[in-house]
Parts: sequence; C-alpha cells; structure tokens
Amino acid sequence: MTTELLFLPLGVLAGALTQRVTGIGFALVCAPLLVLIAGPFEGVVLSNLLGLTVSVVVFVAHWRDTEWAKGLLLAVPALLAIPFGAYVAKNVPPAPLMVIIGLLVIVALGAVVLSERARVLRGRRGAAIGFMNVTAGVGGPAIVLYAVSTAWEHRKFVATFQFFSIFTNLASLVAKGGLPHVTPVELVVSFGALAVGLIGGEILSRHVDHTLARRIAIGLALGGAAFTVVKGVLTW
Repeated sequence: MTTELLFLPLGVLAGALTQRVTGIGFALVCAPLLVLIAGPFEGVVLSNLLGLTVSVVVFVAHWRDTEWAKGLLLAVPALLAIPFGAYVAKNVPPAPLMVIIGLLVIVALGAVVLSERARVLRGRRGAAIGFMNVTAGVGGPAIVLYAVSTAWEHRKFVATFQFFSIFTNLASLVAKGGLPHVTPVELVVSFGALAVGLIGGEILSRHVDHTLARRIAIGLALGGAAFTVVKGVLTW
C-alpha cells in the first residue's frame, strides 16, 4: 500500500463526517485527495460515486424538509451543463486538469468564505454548480453561496442539497462513462471509510457546532487543493 493510499480513508472519512454533520462538504474535503490518489479524471469519478452514496444516505434522514420545486429549478440547468464539463474532464491532459481542479476548489472555497459578506448569487445558478461537479467533483461551494445569498433556511437547504446532489452526481457518472476504474482495494477502503464516517457523523451531529465543522472542512479542502495544484505544476 502506497503512502498516498494511506490518505484515502482519512479523506473519505473526513468528508463523510463533514457531510453528515453539516449537510455539505463531502467533495470539498475528499475530492482533492482522491485526485491525488486516483488521478484527475478517475479521482473525480470516484468522488461522484461516493458523493452520490453520501447524499442518498443523508437525504433519507432529511427528505421531509426538501423544497422540491427549488431543488428542480437548480438541478435542471446543472444537468444541462454537465455534458460540457464531462468533455473538459475527458479531453484536458492530466497535469493541467489537476491544476484546474485544484484552482477550482480554491476559488470555490474563497467564495464560501466571503459569502456572508458578498451576497452575489441569486436566481438559477445550477449551470455553474453542474460544471464544477462534473469537472472537479465540487458543486457544493456554488450552492452554499446561493443559499447564503437567498437567506435559505439551513434545515431546508440541507435536505434540498441532498436531493440536488443525487441528480448531479448520478448525471456526472453517466456523462463520464459510469463507475471509476480504480483498484478493488481502493474501492473497498473508500466505502469502508464512508460507512465509518457516516456512522461517526450521525453521533457527532448531535454535539458538534456546525460553524466549527464548516471551518474545519474548508481548511482541509484548501490544503488538499493547494497540494493538487503543486503536484499538477510539477508534473506538467
């Protein structure tokens, strides 16, 4: 087992914990690490698969709070943007794609950090979310910025985000050809860490402050994204 593979369960575990506690953040935390381990294309495909699984589990627990109409209004333009994002993901060479993915995450994180002061996203912004989800595996920051800009109630936002994520992650997998081509060991480790993270997140969600969990997620994702950019530049 390589050193990078040792980080795989840690990234997936942290992502699942964050998603279960705050309702968002799985891809923000683990996508940069998955890209480092499995490559810029397969890493994002794996992130989409795991993100789909997490969203289904969290949605089952919160579906009664879903705002169905708002979720569909965001999902439709996101689905329309996914084919273009899939084309970019398939045709850009690995090293520059790795840099693009890392920079997308950093820019998205900056938007989330500034969102409480910069209320800039209103209306239907699903296209940007869909493109980011299929290319970098991180549609969450754009929808968080939208939620802050529209003063979306957190409880309803969490439920609707899971509904939206099921659509976008499933469509992203289809657009990129289905399941990721990773080793059986990576797949077993990923889903094992996912299960542990969801169980642990269920327990922590009763005690951990959501603001603190979000700050931790942003810090972890920023570090992983920066490392991804550096690795892409060095291997260009």
